[in-house]
Amino acid sequence: MESYIMFKNLAIIIVAAKICGIAARKCKAPQVVGEIIAGLLIGPSMLGWVEQSDFLIQLAEVGVVLLMFSAGLETDLKDLVKTGPIATLIACAGVFIPLVCGALLYMAFYGVAPWGSEEFYKAVFVGTILTATSVSITVESLKEMGKLKGHVGTTILSAAIIDDIIGIIVLTFVIGFKSPDSKPITVLVHTVLFFVFAIVTGFVFYKLFQYVDNKYPHTRRIPILGLAFCLAMAYIAEKYFGIADITGAYVAGIILCSIRDSKYIAEKMDINSYMLFGPVFFASIGLKTNVESVNMSILVFSIAFVAVGLISKIIGCGMMARICKFNGLDSLKIGVGMMTRGEVALIVAQKGLSAGLLTPVYFTSVIFLIIVSSISTPIILKILYAKDTSVLNRVGE
Repeated sequence: MESYIMFKNLAIIIVAAKICGIAARKCKAPQVVGEIIAGLLIGPSMLGWVEQSDFLIQLAEVGVVLLMFSAGLETDLKDLVKTGPIATLIACAGVFIPLVCGALLYMAFYGVAPWGSEEFYKAVFVGTILTATSVSITVESLKEMGKLKGHVGTTILSAAIIDDIIGIIVLTFVIGFKSPDSKPITVLVHTVLFFVFAIVTGFVFYKLFQYVDNKYPHTRRIPILGLAFCLAMAYIAEKYFGIADITGAYVAGIILCSIRDSKYIAEKMDINSYMLFGPVFFASIGLKTNVESVNMSILVFSIAFVAVGLISKIIGCGMMARICKFNGLDSLKIGVGMMTRGEVALIVAQKGLSAGLLTPVYFTSVIFLIIVSSISTPIILKILYAKDTSVLNRVGE
């Protein structure tokens, strides 16, 4: 393929992703859904205007690393500490229940797999996709209702952040165990060593960035150094510890999230993601999704996948919230608030595809889950908060 074809492909991707992203927003769906649909439309399955290439794959990989770095930068450690113990328990239940339910769902469709087999890891990986929570839709809904800063809103936000951290760790283990020459103890040791390395490195680089931030506040050198740090951590994680590069990028974001100019770094990263890398990553998922292979079996699996994905989060998070002394209605709000899926689920699915744990046709199931959860969550939350108002009115009478 001629090298200059990449410019045509990028131009088509950027314009199509933007048009479809705006259309998705008008329909009250996340912009990423529109960008994925853009990839489907312009890809080999439909119009055939753009074909997947090594260049686009590598650009998409940079995009996913930047997305995870931004997610880490937007973490509020103070809120995490404040609601830590309860939010951690809710997040753990919100990871464990969907993980088990997702694996059982896969085995129900494709047979019970023996422990340690290829099919067993595929089943566990399907569960791993369901562990992710994308709280952006929930946050917007709670903001609109003026409920974000309440006890329930803060708990949902903190639990979602912790949920993603645990989910990334689970992903790291699953991909590590799948490798034919890996042993459980080796994967465990490498993972622990990486996080020890991250803590030591994090302390050193946090102090270094704090010094640079104080000496040269709000200058472009800070986001440039931040980007270099993110890419270095992604490389080190994959190269020397066998950990997913997105884990290294996410940890880099968490290390820098407490410096004074963390929001400034995040803003600059968002420009890169918004203009180029984000659209390429999400459109590339559409390019890889083979809709021609979607048959009745995959369609039925997708419906079951969506149902299990939504219900398992409500049961896991809601049940743990109830155990932590939230009342029934607030527990249900927390469960519903945690059931949205978005970028992280797609990122996990993408890593599974790279590791051979997922075939492109299953991206259809993930996309369905994102669309259904993104539309249903705000509606259900409004109904639940309306019940609060009606109870108060009855008490007033």
